Amino acid sequence: MSKHNETGIKGEQIAIKFLLKKSYTILHSNWRFGKKEIDIIAKDNNTLIFIEVKTRRSLNFGYPEEAVDTKKQSFMKIAADAYSIDNPDYDALRFDVISIILEKDAVKEIVHFEDAFY
Repeated sequence: MSKHNETGIKGEQIAIKFLLKKSYTILHSNWRFGKKEIDIIAKDNNTLIFIEVKTRRSLNFGYPEEAVDTKKQSFMKIAADAYSIDNPDYDALRFDVISIILEKDAVKEIVHFEDAFY
């Protein structure tokens, strides 16, 4: 497996642990609708949350959250619409981004951007 794939998997595992500590309920990880993927689908109270996790080992290519561009947001919205049709029992939904910077496999920084876009 390539190094960037390993980094992504590690970041998603870190993000799930982070969310569980915040008392979120994890519903799915790596949920797919066609070729579109949502890293984590969670709920907090009666809010359905679609989460993109971005992890980097350096800032050579910018901050991780900067990679969640309008194209990625559009893909997430399409997948979220499909998921919401089959799961309509939530009061609200939102899109979050979790940005993780690793240093020697340890978390140097984790930032949770709630309601990052719509």
